[in-house]
Amino acid sequence: MYRKYLLALSAAVVAFSSSAKAEDVVKLGMVVELSGPGAPAGTNWRDGIKIAIDEVNADGGILGKKVELGEYDTQTDPQVSRALVQKAIDDGAYAILGTIYSGSTMVNMLVAQQNSIPQFVGSEAPSIVEKGNPFVFRTSTGAQKGVPALTPYFTDTLKAKKVGVAWLNNEFGKGGHDVFVEEMKKAGIEVVIDVASEQAQTDYAADVAKLKQANPEAIFVYMNQEESARFLIEAKKQGLNMPLIGEVTLTEAKVVELAGPAADGAIAHVGITAAATDVPAIGEFSKKFEEAYKRKPTHDALKGYVGVWTTKYVTDMVGKLDGEAFAEKMRGLCLTAADYPKIALDTCWDDRGEMSRPSFMVQVKDGVPTVIGTVPAN
Repeated sequence: MYRKYLLALSAAVVAFSSSAKAEDVVKLGMVVELSGPGAPAGTNWRDGIKIAIDEVNADGGILGKKVELGEYDTQTDPQVSRALVQKAIDDGAYAILGTIYSGSTMVNMLVAQQNSIPQFVGSEAPSIVEKGNPFVFRTSTGAQKGVPALTPYFTDTLKAKKVGVAWLNNEFGKGGHDVFVEEMKKAGIEVVIDVASEQAQTDYAADVAKLKQANPEAIFVYMNQEESARFLIEAKKQGLNMPLIGEVTLTEAKVVELAGPAADGAIAHVGITAAATDVPAIGEFSKKFEEAYKRKPTHDALKGYVGVWTTKYVTDMVGKLDGEAFAEKMRGLCLTAADYPKIALDTCWDDRGEMSRPSFMVQVKDGVPTVIGTVPAN
């Protein structure tokens, strides 16, 4: 009898200790593309998040509690991502970080919403914030804001009258494509050739040949990283010599690494970039990232980093681990870089979770993405 009592007491102590330990930590669930076509984006997102979590813990954690990260690989599969968001929540995640691919986010964000779990995503398709989900927040501007920032470049700098479009036929690509075509229509610029490609496509010979034959004055290229690199390599091979202009990915460090010299000359509008080293927080982050991972960070690394720090800043404002209170606080919230330095740039979110902040024009010069201009927040 006494032995049974001791065993029961021991079990109770273990249970209490485990519960107390759980209460001493804040769990974040990182659900992202660590394998499959989205791996280049997902691994950068993960590594940026890890740097942020180390910094947050060194700064006292969230509400004085240590932050722990759970990693979940979606394999770039929307249905897998949905199941893993649920698993992360079942594992005790207070907030979800990911996904990046818009097609996955469209599926999995409903799970986080149903559980009142805040979710920071790297996805940029306009449809993400059009669903009225109060728990989803971007870590960079969506295509409906980013793509129009390119219009003055086509109208004023290039003075283009006819353009081509090369885009990836997924949720991300379709969103950017549709916004761009509408922008060109409003600007009185004719889209003379429109070429869609498929995710994980490896041969762009026919696509580039069509674009070359149509002879536009410039081409808008809107694809994920690996596809962008393959397109640039083929464009160089076929002597596609008109300006290649992109949004978000075309001038990314990973694209430049994969495309090599073929990336030189490419221009893109980007919401945030490691090339903006004159911004103190970005310069500091880039240095830490390169020291830790021996490569240059992409915009996805910065987006993940900002997601973690925003989670800390806002939770500390709310004063408790409450998803609904967090979401309410995020509506219409603005964080200034002066008061919240790890946010890097003055940043606001509207009632839909859409982000607004200053952005950049970047060109690849001699293998290096270089800031050639800034764009005010819109």
